[in-house]
Amino acid sequence: MDSTRIDKWCWAARFFKTRSLATEAVDRGRIRLNGERTKPAHSVKPGDRLDIDNGATEWEVLVIGIADKRGSAAVAATLYQETEESVQRRATQAERHRLFREPSAEIKGRPTKRDRRLLDRSSS
Repeated sequence: MDSTRIDKWCWAARFFKTRSLATEAVDRGRIRLNGERTKPAHSVKPGDRLDIDNGATEWEVLVIGIADKRGSAAVAATLYQETEESVQRRATQAERHRLFREPSAEIKGRPTKRDRRLLDRSSS
């Protein structure tokens, strides 16, 4: 096998929990193949560069291996190689997140009256 669908590959490489989430990300332009927007049925082959944004994290990876079935995390890690720029960018973002947490990130659902007062006090 020398190529597979981009949505299948992103799911098999464990960037998304479900294949439908991967398909939706490709449709919305959150996955770019060699810098260009693409469709979910487009084929990916070794040597391609993917820019992947799953909402929480952004990766820039080079495709090394092809798989259309989801395997273990160890197998998934052999399918791609993350670029140095991407590793540095993710480390910087993690450090920034560790030092400053967004106040609204702690609130689950609708804020209570107390939470709203705290938010208003912190933004003023």
